Amino acid sequence: MKLSIGCDHAGFELKEFLKSIFTDIVWLDKGCYSLDSVDYPDFAHAVARSIESGESSMGILICGSGNGISIAANKHAGIRAAIAWKPELASLARQHNDANILSLPARFITEQEAIEIVKAFLEAKFEGGRHQKRVDKISC
Repeated sequence: MKLSIGCDHAGFELKEFLKSIFTDIVWLDKGCYSLDSVDYPDFAHAVARSIESGESSMGILICGSGNGISIAANKHAGIRAAIAWKPELASLARQHNDANILSLPARFITEQEAIEIVKAFLEAKFEGGRHQKRVDKISC
């Protein structure tokens, strides 16, 4: 499995941790690469472009709250970034919304919670059916 991953400075340590835990994933690391202050849209756009181009099919974004980085990614056509702070939310984002980016709030979850959230996101599948028509209405 190949995933794009990106973060700002608040998400850097969690990004590096997740990469060390999920070693079976080929990570396309779009930055940032240190704790130095950076602008989250730069990394949200890099991950979103990676998915738009087909370089990867899904991604993970991490910032302090998960909000800003999701907002930036969701400006891209075909991107459905969802914030999750519980595994159930990550599963539902995939099952009902066909989310292709998981956004994590690094300042509000533990490393163990992050592992469970990522697992739930990766294991869940889009259910289609009644959800498909709703997903089709998302893009403007």
